[in-house]
Amino acid sequence: MSPALFNSYSLHNSGHYETVQKVLHSALEAADPMMAIRRKVVLEGDYLRIAEREYFLNEYNRVFLIGFGKAALSMTKAMMDILGDWVKGGIVISKLTGCPDEILLPETIRVLKGSHPVPDENSVYSTQALVEFVKETQPNDLVICLISGGGSALLTLPVEGVGLEDIRSLTNTLLACGAEIGEINTLRKHLDQVKGGGLAHMIFPAQLITLILSDVIGSPLDVIASGPTVADPTTYEDAIKILRKYRIEGQVPVRIMKVLQAGRQGRIDETVKPGEECLQYIQNMVVSSNVQAAKYTLEVARREGLNANLLTTFLHGEANQAGMFLGGIIRQIATSGQPMNPPACLVVGGETTVTLRGNGLGGRNMELALGAVYDIAGLEKSMLITLATDGEDGPTDAAGAVVTGQTLDRGRRAGLNPSLFLQNNDSYHYFERLNDLLKTGPTGTNVNDLAFLFVF
Repeated sequence: MSPALFNSYSLHNSGHYETVQKVLHSALEAADPMMAIRRKVVLEGDYLRIAEREYFLNEYNRVFLIGFGKAALSMTKAMMDILGDWVKGGIVISKLTGCPDEILLPETIRVLKGSHPVPDENSVYSTQALVEFVKETQPNDLVICLISGGGSALLTLPVEGVGLEDIRSLTNTLLACGAEIGEINTLRKHLDQVKGGGLAHMIFPAQLITLILSDVIGSPLDVIASGPTVADPTTYEDAIKILRKYRIEGQVPVRIMKVLQAGRQGRIDETVKPGEECLQYIQNMVVSSNVQAAKYTLEVARREGLNANLLTTFLHGEANQAGMFLGGIIRQIATSGQPMNPPACLVVGGETTVTLRGNGLGGRNMELALGAVYDIAGLEKSMLITLATDGEDGPTDAAGAVVTGQTLDRGRRAGLNPSLFLQNNDSYHYFERLNDLLKTGPTGTNVNDLAFLFVF
């Protein structure tokens, strides 16, 4: 991980730089895709063991790898290190162009590009290539599918009657209105051929193993990457209800509404449902998640002499409101020693949302941090750090931000009003002026967001 993560004025002047640095490092180390795969997958001779399941590789004619998501390249590298010549080929869809120097994949693995968080033509082209690839598999083949955060956008193949621009428009509208990821993916599943179990249906009757790096609160398999290899419990009716909930039916492309209405009326087949034959022999397994990253971080914080605990990994809702809530907890610790005595580190995981009202630049982690500025103002030795584990907070080059008891005063001296920046959804430029953005660059993983509440 790049040291640029810690290029923050407040961190460098906190007096606890080394301790905080170790805690933040540990969060990304715990979510490392290669380590996650190696912890769960073992090859002993001709036997592949994944958790409680065992596969005798000589029983299969061919073994293939497919993958999509922000961690697809790293996960594929780890699997190739384990399986080597057992793998006869594969396709990986990544947000990156090409492979980093540390990830060397054989020529038999084709690396394609897609876009995130809104799919583009590359996403569709790459998905079409992957679909053509898996449709050539035979009943005695083994397909190992590697899924990570960003998979919903990178793996995109709209249903008949819906165009890419329709999907892009819908995605932008859902992101802007503050819809949560599960709601967004309910709509995606009913407008895409590979989501909602669609990919599993295409691969059947070949044997399928899916290894998942979860970027969704609670790790529900049908929500992660829109559940391409699992049953979908949602319906067309559910999708329409979400549009009504946010009162955005009038903003949705007409072609999308026609498909959803036809599906609700039974004129279009539903997504793959529990009990269908194509799901009978699939193994779906989460290899790492927000919970695992948070727990490992606690161990490191305790070794550093901090009273550390996990507050929740289910944080959601409006980012700025969540920031006020976490700021209040920091004040409680600093002024009363409750719920824990300093030196303290509370870890919070989850994924908040931002309802766009302005035209500024930011992301949910930076907006959460900005929401806490007033609540911790004036506190000594107190700090809130927010971190998108993929290194990309919204459409920015920052992963999050740092807030201390001095942030409000420093901002005011620079002529910055937190309330005005919140109204304009412009958290990026607020923290940029204070040199308190965290910039990691793409980390090659994604297990939701983490926030750290420090009181020394």
